[in-house]
This record gives sequence, structure tokens and C-alpha cells, in this order.
Amino acid sequence: MSIKDVFNLSEGTEVTVRGWIYRKRELRDKIFLVVRDGSGIVQAVINKSDQDLSSIASKLNVESSLVLTGVIKREPRAPGGAEIHVKSINWYYAGYAFPINEDAAKADSEYLFDVRHLWIRSRKMWAVLRVRHTVFGAIHEFFRSRGYYEVQGPMFVSAAVEGGSTLFPVKYFDREDVYLTQSSQFYLEVLIYALERVYTIAPSFRAEPSRTRRHLTEFWHAEAEEAWLQFDGLLNLLEDLITYIVNKVLEERQDELKLLNRDAKVLENVKPPFQRVSYDEAINILQSKGVGIKWGDDIGADEERVLTLQFDKPILLHHFPEQIKAFYHRNDPSRPETTLSVDVLAPEGYGEIVGGGERIYDYEELISKIKRFGLKPEDYDWYLDLRRYGSVPHAGFGLGIDRLIMWICGLEHIRDAVPFPRDIRRIKP
Repeated sequence: MSIKDVFNLSEGTEVTVRGWIYRKRELRDKIFLVVRDGSGIVQAVINKSDQDLSSIASKLNVESSLVLTGVIKREPRAPGGAEIHVKSINWYYAGYAFPINEDAAKADSEYLFDVRHLWIRSRKMWAVLRVRHTVFGAIHEFFRSRGYYEVQGPMFVSAAVEGGSTLFPVKYFDREDVYLTQSSQFYLEVLIYALERVYTIAPSFRAEPSRTRRHLTEFWHAEAEEAWLQFDGLLNLLEDLITYIVNKVLEERQDELKLLNRDAKVLENVKPPFQRVSYDEAINILQSKGVGIKWGDDIGADEERVLTLQFDKPILLHHFPEQIKAFYHRNDPSRPETTLSVDVLAPEGYGEIVGGGERIYDYEELISKIKRFGLKPEDYDWYLDLRRYGSVPHAGFGLGIDRLIMWICGLEHIRDAVPFPRDIRRIKP
């Protein structure tokens, strides 16, 4: 039986649960074991008057695995309001003393990443992983309910999407021009000519030497492209997607948010319309806050933090200058020095979680911009083919799922949003 189901049964019901010891406490006449499984925790009580049971229980350590049988008793002081009075215990592995104690868990150190394979069992990680499960499921539900097809692109690529400086080269037989993908965008653009609306959820890789709280070298990317979609429709789509995901977490993961001390009221405020802030307006706001920034400068993490603290829901930051966005973004015909591009910034200082925009669909315009950016058209020959044969207006975006989860859970660092984080410093476990 799953532990979560214990609390739905009446007092006096005999149950058998299996799991691992999360906490252990001994008093003069009782031993308390808090047992966890994948669904939750329950308190189990052993009377020391039962010498056989207490002898077994006293040998068990935190994270010992066991199966126990007992009778449900209501107890308001116990987690969930009920406990199991134990009648029998079968233990599988008592093990060694667990190397993570409460002091280590509270410490601000790299130790918990060194023992990530064990820390993953903590209640904090348990809650994050369950929120993560809901977020991934919500993304699939959203796109499929709107007629998008799930597709997959390759992980080995031969050209940059987001700039050559952040490519990871890999040994690929005798070739030297192969890299791990930064994004599946170009391949999704191919697929819209067959399916019109497509999305993928896949890892992406960026060789960024950043040591910030929101950067990983390997991250999970939800990307979508849609034929005939133009800029205003893209903004509406992003509002709907983020709102759907957040609502799904609020619907399914209230207990986990409480465990993480996340203020759900912040998330409850996430509903359309989001604040739409142009790049021009953002520069004015930042300058009024004393930030040394001028038109044409990129808006980085520090600037995003200042900006997002001014709003209580996500921001659609749009119309960036040409020079600070990738070559494939379509320039606004009414103001060519800006692009039909958008970043979604999460509030509370978290910053960018989505980057997207309308794509250039005219062949000559794309050739011109590739050259203007100092790139070689021959490196993008097959991408240019899409503009030679039946090109249509289209738009798309990439959502950094780990950053989204970091914000939803109210985490301090993106590494806490991922089971096995990869950054400039860490490649194991």
C-alpha cells in the first residue's frame, strides 16, 4: 500500500507499508520511525514493551529499508494526522550510518552536490521532483490539447543556433565540426512544413562559463514552432502556456509547495494578461532605478532582477534591438532597428524563462541578415531551403523548464531544480 493511502482509511484498519526510514526517535518507552515512500511519509510507533520489535527497530538507521505491518491510529500530532502502531517489521537493509544529517542539510556548501545521489532522497528534493513531474506533464497536455505534434530533433548538430561561442564540440569519428545541440529550433522549423504545429521537450547544451544561480550547461528545453503564427499570436500563446502550467501545479502540488515554503499567492496571481513591456520602456524603467544602461545594451540577469521586482506577474519583454538577438529573428517592418522578439521574465527577480519571436521567412531578408551577422550562408544552406520552397510566416520559442521550476518552487539556485545538475564546475554524480 502507498503511504498516502493510509490516511484515507479508518482507525483500526491493519495496513502494510514499505519504504525507508526518514527519521528515527527513541523515547523511554517508545520508538518512533517516520517512514517514507514515493508518495509521502507516515509515523510508525513501536512499544518497547514488545522486546522483539524494539530489538529490530533499535538496529535500524535512517534510510534503512523495511516493510512493516500495523494498525492505524488517529494522532493529530503525527504527520498527516495518523500513525501506524507496528505489529511486525521485516527489514531489508539496515545499512551504515547515513552521511547526511540535519546540520549538513542546512549547510551552504558543495557537500550536498557531492552526495547528490543520496540527497535526492530528501524531502526538499522529493517535493521539487514531484513539481517537476507535474510541469513536464502540463507542457505535454497543453500542446497536445491545441493540436501540436510532438517531434524530436538530433542532439548532434553541425551549426550554431545561439552563437558559436557556446557550442560544445564533440568527437564524432573523423569530423571536427560536430557539436551538441543548443536548441532544436531549426529542426522544428523544418517540421512545420509537414505538421504545421510542433513541439519538443529535450535537453540542450550551452558551453557558457557562467557561475550564476540560473545557468546550467545541460538543461531541459520545451520548444515550439507554428506555421502562420505571427507576433501577437505568439505573445498570447506564451501567456496561455505559462498560466496553464502554473495552474496545474497549484491544482496538484499544494502539499509540495508548502513543504518548500513557497507562497502560493504569488503563483495564484499568474493569469493573463501579463505585463507587456517594450525594450524601450524597460530601458527607461532601469535608468529611473539608477541602473547604468543605455539603448542597445543587452538586458542581463542583474537588470532583469531590477525590472521584475517592479511587477507581480510574468513580463513579456519585447522588441529587442537587432544586434542583441539571434540572426533568425524577423525585424519589425515598422521599426527595422528592432526585432519581433520576446523574452518572458518571471517575477520576484528570477528573470528570463522563455526566449522567442517571429522568424524571418523571406529568403533575401534572411541571406542579408546572415551576412550582416558575419555568418556564412553555406553553413545554413538547408535552413535557407525552407525559405526557397513554400515559405510562410511562422513563430516559435524555447522555454527553459529548469528555470521555470526554479521560479515556481521559489528556489535559490537552478541546481536545486534538477536531479543531476551539470554546470561549469560539476559533471558528477
